[in-house]
Amino acid sequence: MDKAAHTRVTHPASRLATLDVGRIGARKHHVAAFVEVNVTGALAGIRELRREGVPVSFFAWVVRVVGLTLDDHPWVHALRSGKRSTVQLEGVDISVAVERKVAGARVPLPLVIRCAHEKSVSAIHAEIRAARTRPIPSEGDPVLSRGGPSALAMRVYYALPQWLRLTAMRRILNNPLRCRAQMGTAMITSVGSVARVPGWILPKSLHNVCVALGSVVRKPWVVGEAIVAQDILPVTVLFAHDIVDGAPAARFLADLVGRLEAGSGLSPTPVA
Repeated sequence: MDKAAHTRVTHPASRLATLDVGRIGARKHHVAAFVEVNVTGALAGIRELRREGVPVSFFAWVVRVVGLTLDDHPWVHALRSGKRSTVQLEGVDISVAVERKVAGARVPLPLVIRCAHEKSVSAIHAEIRAARTRPIPSEGDPVLSRGGPSALAMRVYYALPQWLRLTAMRRILNNPLRCRAQMGTAMITSVGSVARVPGWILPKSLHNVCVALGSVVRKPWVVGEAIVAQDILPVTVLFAHDIVDGAPAARFLADLVGRLEAGSGLSPTPVA
């Protein structure tokens, strides 16, 4: 094989942030929970809303349900403050990844859905759609969220060596108010929305709670006394053990699964 035959690919600057998240995320004391959720009823409700002309998406609905559940369990996504205290902030800001083309390459860029627990599924869906079409003038300006870092701040960040970037990121993480402003208090990621992945994924995250979605698959399921085909969603939830213990994490998870299986949160609510 000709050793000279190869292709060199230059990645956009935003890839540096992904490398930094991996370095810091690997040191987080996350505990992972892997669950299967029957979303047959929810999908039927979403299809009915679409027939009525209501713009909704499955992912936007999950974002709202996670927001509603976190709002009832604020200690799960609390933020660390010093060595012996945490800060429970009112409201839920959820970070999601929106795939965009930057400098000719497809990269996931963060979008923070502010007050996700107060917004309707349609409002969240519209916010994500708008982020997918927002102009990105240059690779030094991959900023999708209001209240996030400025384009100039991001260009300076990308110009720094990694050890300085990691230092800056840790300073943000150690400040609860700044952390929420920059990256929200929770994260949701989905590979099932872009490719068929019939299983669980185990992400790395800077957030104290992270929800990762696989692909909905049709499989046998016990419903009452019968076994019938149902739409099942594999869900991974990461909890920061530094913040929350097993019992409250389990109660949050049970509440989240119950709401998802009940199709909660599909009815319209005022937009925050």
